[in-house]
Amino acid sequence: MRLLHLVVVVALVSAAVYVYKIKFDSTLQAERIAKLTTDLRHMRDVNAALRAEWSRLDNPGRIQGLAERHLNLRPIEGTQFDTLDHLPDHAPPAAAAEAPDPIGAMIDMQAPDYPTGSTRKTAPAR
Repeated sequence: MRLLHLVVVVALVSAAVYVYKIKFDSTLQAERIAKLTTDLRHMRDVNAALRAEWSRLDNPGRIQGLAERHLNLRPIEGTQFDTLDHLPDHAPPAAAAEAPDPIGAMIDMQAPDYPTGSTRKTAPAR
């Protein structure tokens, strides 16, 4: 009988320890959730403040005032535009090359038969 009592007492103590451990873990998790909730609320407040600041900075009236104050701009006048008939007929001629291109000649001399290294140059199909 005493052995049975001892087994029951040990089982009760171990059950109490296990229940205490579960309670402690759940309390720890509840504290962690509360901290995360507080952090989330803080981040939302910071986000709202940043959005409000961005709205204030992005206000077109404010930007117009800054442009007028710091930039030396004038309104566009109609006389600043020209018609297409004042454009030259042809582009100026390119400078004619008097001597052959020395860099191009060096590249041509060093170029292998297969330029990419992965395929060989093949004859065109007839």
